[in-house]
Amino acid sequence: MKYIYLCCLFTATISSFGQTEIDAIMMGKKYFCTGAIYEYNSWDKYWEGTFKRENLNLGTVSTQKYSVNGNYGITSKLNVIFSIPYVITKASAGTLQGQKGLQDLSLTLKYLFYEKEIKKNLLSFYALGGFSFPTTNYVADYLPLSIGSKSKMGSLRIMSDYQFGNLFATASTAYVKRSNIRIDRNTYYSDQMHYTNEVNVPDAISFNFRTGYRTKKLIAEAIFDSWITQKGGFDITTNNMPFPSNTMNMAKIGFNGKYYLQSIPNLSVIVGANHTISGRNVGQSNSFYGGLFYIMNFNAKAKTTQETKI
Repeated sequence: MKYIYLCCLFTATISSFGQTEIDAIMMGKKYFCTGAIYEYNSWDKYWEGTFKRENLNLGTVSTQKYSVNGNYGITSKLNVIFSIPYVITKASAGTLQGQKGLQDLSLTLKYLFYEKEIKKNLLSFYALGGFSFPTTNYVADYLPLSIGSKSKMGSLRIMSDYQFGNLFATASTAYVKRSNIRIDRNTYYSDQMHYTNEVNVPDAISFNFRTGYRTKKLIAEAIFDSWITQKGGFDITTNNMPFPSNTMNMAKIGFNGKYYLQSIPNLSVIVGANHTISGRNVGQSNSFYGGLFYIMNFNAKAKTTQETKI
């Protein structure tokens, strides 16, 4: 979920950037951070099970995503985060037509439940609960060009952050529960024949680690992400299309940066990139993104300020 977090799977990427649930940044009470992000993701090689290959009938598969995101401070220790993306997919070769449309709305509650200063350093722990659901009736059974899995998803995440001076390290792990979906055919084959249109979408566990430099005006961080499908999935069969209930595992590394403008202190610019280093039934993707975020103060006596760590 990053806002609801999925990783670089065969479906459109749902990445973590900007003001997200898996960084250790909180909005103050009645502060609202909102913005838009553009992301471009592409791959021309993928793992069919554990076998890495290319497919000339697909060429390069690319995904563009335009997302609107926001984070509101209910209190200084409880934030609510939302995200909704518009996704466009395309294959550079073959006859498969790309898809486009609104994907899933994701909502996350983020709670800072423990914080302690240790020799002028700061240790914090957070609990997060998230939920996402499709906003349109898009086709899920059209991988790798569908815009999403169409599964309703809920997640629980625990996160810790340790800041020492301007340096920090943040680690989190989450369990993602995914609902079954229905597809537009009455039979399908996984590792056995199924005479139904209901498809089990396996649950997953995600892990995120980030470390780098953080001040009130600048954040620069290196990121490691992993996504591990739980029991119930299966591998893509030879020369076949991927399927929503495939096992989809991956690990990726990346960079994220955020800078507050000197001339407009409440306006920040974010940029980032990531690369999939290993996987199973996923594309070996590269992603690049950028966006703008602005903070509004809804307190009665508003003062111009910028987002700060509690």
